[in-house]
Order: sequence, then structure tokens, then C-alpha cells
Amino acid sequence: MRAIWKGAVSFGLVSVPVKLYSATESHDVSFRQVHQADGGRIRYQRICSVDGEEVPYSEIAKGYETEDGEMVVLTDDDFANLPTTSSREIAVEKFVPSDQIDPMLFEKSYYLEPENTGVKPYALLRQALLEADRVALVTVALRQRTTVAALRVRPTDNGDVIVLQTMMWPDEIRVPDFNVEAGEIKDSEIKMANMLVETLAGDFHPEEFSDDYADAIEEMVKAKIEGGEVERTPTSTKTSGEVVDLLAALQRSVAAAKKSRGEEVPEESSDKDEDKGEEKGEEKASEAS
Repeated sequence: MRAIWKGAVSFGLVSVPVKLYSATESHDVSFRQVHQADGGRIRYQRICSVDGEEVPYSEIAKGYETEDGEMVVLTDDDFANLPTTSSREIAVEKFVPSDQIDPMLFEKSYYLEPENTGVKPYALLRQALLEADRVALVTVALRQRTTVAALRVRPTDNGDVIVLQTMMWPDEIRVPDFNVEAGEIKDSEIKMANMLVETLAGDFHPEEFSDDYADAIEEMVKAKIEGGEVERTPTSTKTSGEVVDLLAALQRSVAAAKKSRGEEVPEESSDKDEDKGEEKGEEKASEAS
């Protein structure tokens, strides 16, 4: 990995010189827009919407569009007067319980590696975070803008590492404009839902999950390169129909989960569920007639 930033974590009178590394990378499949006939890449011209002329890159400026559609053109001199900072300090503001930070606020993650002279204070901060069971709320200047971030300890194959996670500002989190009114939920339905949760309970192992879409794209492209046929994956058999009897659906889910784990499921209960469903269907049919 290549360090993208160097600075120092400061808490109290202690300073920890560190390097910053991107902790994540995207594996999203990306495509190019091309001409279907010959595969040539599609190029775009920078055309002015007012005079219709192509604009050279040297004449392109930044514009801020107001709510009423007016465009305010901003120059380099305007940006030079903005409050920016080139500080290389990661300043610890306070130590807070991790459950007080909404995970939606987290934006991007970075690993912090200590410089040679900062190994001991780095280990000290790491141990303090672990024993206090808290995260450090910090301010840091990245790309000349001050942002709020959190420092926490993450276990890795190479030992415990301090991670810096930048955070969004509170007003960047959208408030949902809908309200879910489920009506009355029966105690039996809640009990069965809890049973389903317990049946499917387990530990999180990321390696159990894979990006089927990306894998399928790679296989398809490989097949095309090799001149072979593209294998089509079977379509999903899941339905989106409305579940009328919630309790029965939960009971079947619990039974299916137990069966997948090798547990014995009484056949009587499943037969009764099916009989009840048939009886309900017969009753509805007789009522309709």
C-alpha cells in the first residue's frame, strides 16, 4: 500500500506521527460506452449551452446554481479566499462511546501506521482505546478541508490497527418522508418472529458472501474472449406476492431454517399448516359461491 497522507495524532501532550492508507477499495464492475458496430470508445465534447461552441478546458470554471436557476461563476481568486487548512494534525477532541455514533455517519476508512518514532505512543493510544471501549472523535484536514472523523481499533491478520473513519456532517443524513403503520401485531406473530430470529442467529463471517454479479460478468467476458458460449445463470424463483397469513409464513420459515440445519421438524405441524391453508381456501371458495 502507498501512504496518501502524513501527519500526527495529538491527544493531550502526546503526539503520534503517522501515515495514512486507504483501507478499502471498490471492486465494482465498470463499463465503457462504445460504438456497438466497431467497439470504438464514445468521446464527449464540452459544448457551451449558450453559444453552442466547444469550450477548451482552460476556459472552464466552476459554477454554483442557485435555487431560482441563476448561475454564479466562481474564479480561482474566490476559492483562494475560502477557509482552507493544510494542517497535518489529527486532533483528538474527545473520547466517546462507540454506540453514540450512528453508523450512517461513517464515510471512508483509512489505516493509520506509526512512523518509527511514534510506535510506542501509537501502541499507548491503541491500548487506551481498547481498555476504555471508546472511540476518539477527531478533526483532521484532508484535501484542504477540515472534517470530523473517528479513531477506533480494528483487529487484522497483522495485529490490532488504529482506523480513521471520516464522517459525514449531520445535515447530510436525509430524513425519511414516510411512516410505516403496521397496525396491530399479534403476540403469537411476535413470538414466532423471535423464534425465526433465534433459529437463524449466527456470527458474521464476511467470506461467506460473494459478489455473484461481478463473478458472472467476469465469467461472461472470459467466455467471450475465449470464443465460447456464455453460460446463463438460472433466474430467481422468489416471488413478490403478498403474504396473507403472517404467522403461518413465520412458522414455515422457522421449520425451513431448522430443516436446513439438519434439525428434525415434526411432519404433523407442517401437514397441519397445509391443511389449514387448504381449509381456508375451501372456506373462501364456499363463501364466494
